[in-house]
Amino acid sequence: MQPFFRGAWAVAARNLRVWRTMALASVLGNFGEPILYLLAMGFGLGRVVPPLDGMTYAEFIAPGLVVSTVMYTATFEMTYGSYTRMAEQGVWDAILATPVTPTELCMGELIYAGVKAGVGAVAVLLVVAAFGLVQSPLAVFVLPLGFVAGVLFASMALAVTTVSKSYEAFNYYFTLVVAPMFLFSGIFFPLEGSPRWLKLFAQVLPLTHVVQVSRACLRGTFDGTAAVHVAVVLAMTCGGVALAAAGARRRLNH
Repeated sequence: MQPFFRGAWAVAARNLRVWRTMALASVLGNFGEPILYLLAMGFGLGRVVPPLDGMTYAEFIAPGLVVSTVMYTATFEMTYGSYTRMAEQGVWDAILATPVTPTELCMGELIYAGVKAGVGAVAVLLVVAAFGLVQSPLAVFVLPLGFVAGVLFASMALAVTTVSKSYEAFNYYFTLVVAPMFLFSGIFFPLEGSPRWLKLFAQVLPLTHVVQVSRACLRGTFDGTAAVHVAVVLAMTCGGVALAAAGARRRLNH
């Protein structure tokens, strides 16, 4: 077990060292989009939206914006980034020439994506806090949530990458999977008043459960329902990791 995690961390550390040269620009980039959403929707559209469950509209969407950044950061890294390392740069082949196994390589990629997504969560949480939209010290738990959710979304994306033949294939994933998660996971409107079909659809979307946990943390309303969402996130993460590892072994013919 110890050699396995040593190999996985070696891969993650290698990717982090490469990313370090552009980390500042990457982190600063995380501030732009949530600020625009908060200004345009939270404080713009929010002026005509009545309070939702005791929250202003800006307070309602802020937790979802934090974790949607996690989703996009991890997804972009494990699609375009991982495909480049795998198919274009030959980084994966070079790593596999060492004692690192395909499963360790996969886990290293996911750990790296989780760390990068967690850093993105910190950046957006600072923006949200600066706007006065953090209502509880429990908001600090969004940071480990960012890492776990990052691994979850990274594993989904990496599973797609292992069966992709070109960059163009990712357009389908972003359009058919990522965009619906962003729009229908309860970030911008409460799911409670939605049609039954939409409620059922939202429950199979991983981002729905991540948003609910994030909102509970930022509001300080963590209860049994939020704990159920945490359990769902952990279960989906385990399933996603297993799927990504299987895909990596198949793609690498091991």
